[in-house]
Amino acid sequence: MAEDVDTAVAAPGAAAELLPARQVDLWRAARIGPVGGLVAVFIAVNGMVSTFSERLILASISLAYLALGGIPFLFGYLAGRPPPVLQGFATPRGGWRNPTAGAITGLAIGVVLAAFVIFIAAVNIRGVFINVSPDLVRQGPRLLTFNQGVGPGIGLIVAFNLGLGIVGGGLHLLGRRWRRAVFAAALWVLGFGLMASFVGQILRGIQDTLRLWTAPIADFLYEPSGALRVAGAITVGVVGFGLSVLSTRQRRRPVRERFERLPERSRRLGRLMILVLVLLVLGLLPQLLGPFLTEVLNIAAIFLLMALGLNIVLGLAGLLDLGYVAFFAVGAYTTAVLISPQSSLGLGWIFWAAIPFVVLTATVAGLLVGTPVLRMRGDYLAIVTLGFGEIARLLFLSDWFKPTFGGAQGITRIPPITVGPFVARDPQLFFYAVFVFILLAAYATYALQASRVGRAWMAMREDESVAEAMGVNIVAAKLSAFVIGAILAGVGGALFATKIGSVFPHSFNVIVSITVLVVIIVGGMASVPGVVLGAFVLVGLPEFLREFEEYRFLLYGALLIFMMLRRPEGFIPSRRRARELHEEEVAQDEWLRPEAAEGAAGPASDGRTDR
Repeated sequence: MAEDVDTAVAAPGAAAELLPARQVDLWRAARIGPVGGLVAVFIAVNGMVSTFSERLILASISLAYLALGGIPFLFGYLAGRPPPVLQGFATPRGGWRNPTAGAITGLAIGVVLAAFVIFIAAVNIRGVFINVSPDLVRQGPRLLTFNQGVGPGIGLIVAFNLGLGIVGGGLHLLGRRWRRAVFAAALWVLGFGLMASFVGQILRGIQDTLRLWTAPIADFLYEPSGALRVAGAITVGVVGFGLSVLSTRQRRRPVRERFERLPERSRRLGRLMILVLVLLVLGLLPQLLGPFLTEVLNIAAIFLLMALGLNIVLGLAGLLDLGYVAFFAVGAYTTAVLISPQSSLGLGWIFWAAIPFVVLTATVAGLLVGTPVLRMRGDYLAIVTLGFGEIARLLFLSDWFKPTFGGAQGITRIPPITVGPFVARDPQLFFYAVFVFILLAAYATYALQASRVGRAWMAMREDESVAEAMGVNIVAAKLSAFVIGAILAGVGGALFATKIGSVFPHSFNVIVSITVLVVIIVGGMASVPGVVLGAFVLVGLPEFLREFEEYRFLLYGALLIFMMLRRPEGFIPSRRRARELHEEEVAQDEWLRPEAAEGAAGPASDGRTDR
């Protein structure tokens, strides 16, 4: 980089000049095009095209065609993206290379997909790939060839991908603000199309609960089939576009910064009003959502409670625990043994009497897991805790503890939560119970984060050796993190047991731990709002969008790869955690600052920059 700066220096005494801007690499577009084609072939081979063809999103356009069209659009956008600006080079401007790169990529995707169509039309490969069904090319609706024969269909495939690639690459001719607005509009339309039943239920709930006539809105937005009407899609897109433009206005301070500038009394009043508004919305939410959507929300809420506990262990203390499901199982089985009349003890207690014992057993479990791993960190800690999680599941499954925990038959007839005369059998009443525990967990997280214990956790997370040298009691910090995380997971297990009405060992496999871990990574480690978002996106949405259920872990993997490459701090990270993750990048770029300052000061008398 320093050589680039030197070559940009003009004659002695003249101001430094910038080198010409780096241009879009057309060869790169030709290289990534076949990759996009293989992605299109992959979603056809694994059955996503056939499955998604049954879901209409916009008029008669199905989710399958949106998925196939999104590939050349996104890959064309990536191909047409200008290279990053390096010091000493001018900022690139949009030009003919942007849509040309998109066209090259789209054409390559179309050629690869057309070759695949020709191949499966000539060779029956369903014996190997069972999802390559005849409806892709051989018989109606001929999804890949747009209900045409192979010959005309190939032409349509190439033209379809070429056009969308040009559109994707051509977006770079717009300014960044307008590009973001276009993407926001597209995401709003896609979201309203996917969430048709959710939006419809919300509108019906508003009409039934608040007595506001919302039926005309639903009729305007959606067709009887559940797809968005064209007029409704245009309206939703315009709203999304406008909100994005307004939110990216220049010279506008962030809301948090403006709020912090208010007087202390105004801030307290603002926090109180926000809390009252949130409580009011959450109080009305079960009535607005109805039983089914509230049930989905309850499942996400239980995972949210677990994620808040793992957020303390991993997000604040930096301890990677892959056996976290063990604490969840301990809480569930403790509750089942104490309140189920069918258990070995047959006590038949109420839920609230069992909660102190759930906390006690979870504390003991946290100490049992945390004590042997005190001197472990990183990958070794993850492997050992993974082993503890599997040991717990096998113990509950074993014949040794069958008289107590029921073995493979588990424990059934677990009564629901009762509050006075109210019995939380239906999802709407259960929501209020789990919401109370989530509020307590969120408050505990914030309080601990600002306390001396929380500061010790964060110091240990950044550098355990330095924290220990500075006087942090590493043993106490690690054990306290494991214990508090175990308590929150145990309470989540207790709620799970009363919600399901039975517990079985197969409900506590390692997938539960992985799911909670993904929730934290995607949402944002050490961030309560991020964990909330991650839980409802990664747990709630798949439960609601059942057509994605078969591909849940495939989408999890793709999302994790994207997050690790593009946003490792998560969607809503804590500011401190985001700074930590980007410290290396900042350190690598530190040398650019003195170089830039010297370049701005001009060259030395001998025509060279001073160093």
